[in-house]
Parts: sequence; C-alpha cells; structure tokens
Amino acid sequence: MAEHLASIFGTEKDRVNCPFYFKIGACRHGDRCSRLHNRPTISPTLLLSNMYQRPDMITPGVDAQGQPIDPRKIQEHFEDFYEDIFEELSKFGEIESLNICDNLADHMVGNVYVQFKEEDQAAAALRALQGRFYSGRPIIVDFSPVTDFREATCRQFEENSCNRGGYCNFMHVKQIGRELRRKLFGRYQRSRGSRSRSRSGSPYHRRDHRDYDSRERDHRGRKSSDRHGRYEDGGRRSHRSLRRSRSPIREGSEERRARIEQWNREREENHA
Repeated sequence: MAEHLASIFGTEKDRVNCPFYFKIGACRHGDRCSRLHNRPTISPTLLLSNMYQRPDMITPGVDAQGQPIDPRKIQEHFEDFYEDIFEELSKFGEIESLNICDNLADHMVGNVYVQFKEEDQAAAALRALQGRFYSGRPIIVDFSPVTDFREATCRQFEENSCNRGGYCNFMHVKQIGRELRRKLFGRYQRSRGSRSRSRSGSPYHRRDHRDYDSRERDHRGRKSSDRHGRYEDGGRRSHRSLRRSRSPIREGSEERRARIEQWNREREENHA
C-alpha cells in the first residue's frame, strides 16, 4: 500500500494531494481546493506570486487605454523587469533558473519562480524579501514545491500549439533574449572558469578579477546602485546596492525605465 501511494503521489490518480500544486506550485482553486496543498518548509525554489505586471495586463497587446502596444516595447518592459529581479536575487546565491509566467489566469499571472543552487540560499532570499515592496506593491514570497520545471511547463506552448492560450494550467514561460541570458547566466560559467584557472595557478586569474570589478562600475567610474528605486523596504526606499553590469547595447536605459514606471502608474490609476 505504501509503495502504491508513493507511486501515485502528485498525479491525477492521487485523490488526496493536489497534482497541480505539486507540479506548478499554484492551483486555480486556491484554499478552496478539495485536495491538499503540501507547502514545503524548505526548498531551493521560491515563488513570488503575481509579481510581474505586464503592460498589457487587461487585454494582450493592448494598453489600459485600449491602444495597441508595440511588441518590442512589451519585450523591453519584460527584460528590464527580469534583469532587475535577477540582479537582486543573485545577491543571495547562484541562480539556476528564473522563470516568469506569461499566463493570464489569476493564480498564475505574473508568477516569478527562482531556483537557487542551494536551499539555504533560497531561505536567505525569502527572509530578506518578506515585508518588502516592488514598484509600490508588496512582495508575496513562499517556498515552492517545484524543482523540475520540465514537469511544470506546457510543452504545447513551447511548440506554439497550445489551444488553451493564457488560461492554460501549465506554465507558459516568457523568454528573454539570447544576449541578456548570456549576460546574466554567463557570469556563473565565467566564475567557474576563473576558479578552475586559479586552482591551476593560471597567470590570468588576477586579470579576470580586475575585469569583473570593472564591470561592477558604471560608465562614470562609480559603483552602480539602485538608481531606479523600485525596491522598497517597509514603505521606505531601500538604498542597498543593486549591481548592474550593463552591456553597451542596453546602456542608457533611463528614459526607457521611466516610461515603464509611467505605464505601471497609469495602469494602477485606471484600476483604482
């Protein structure tokens, strides 16, 4: 009997535990679900619920005033958010994956899943994020049972063939550009390579360290900081450093970020 229960745990045959919560860390029934949501007390994965506020939240491709939005601006808005979140969360440890849902259903819209390399890194991030705000909205963060995103994502969406659209119950993961992915996640490969060369006594180790330090500085030669003030702590702005190592193509984005903040404010005013 024990082996049978273990074999069906988290599947549709399990009449006790919710398979959707087990697979994607969210359920459309919420607390009204007839099955159990076994919330983990520790996990390498965090869920930041409904955190990403897309500019076309009401109707895909259309702003709050009913005007069509250039898809490139939507992608810019998303990648700026993705980079902000990555830079903040990477303070707590190595990020193995950062996935943001493109779904529209209430229990999944704007969900951010971050998987750290170690559970204690996720625990440190959870403690630091509790009680904080992002763009004036409280951050809702919990441990997530999701550790294998292959089981959580919609395969049909990846093949552009999902007929459920944004209301699919599996994750539609919004993708970032190749350049930004290489910039953010490539740092870990460079770091591993640097450590390997250091152990072998490579003469290039000192040069790599200087190069990394120079990337920590902005074009004025100062350490970069949270210039955009999106993170708030207990209602007051947090002035802790947000390291931002921008590539030349993404340099000079102050105006773009100001527009994004304006979009967010306009959407909140229209919903008020």
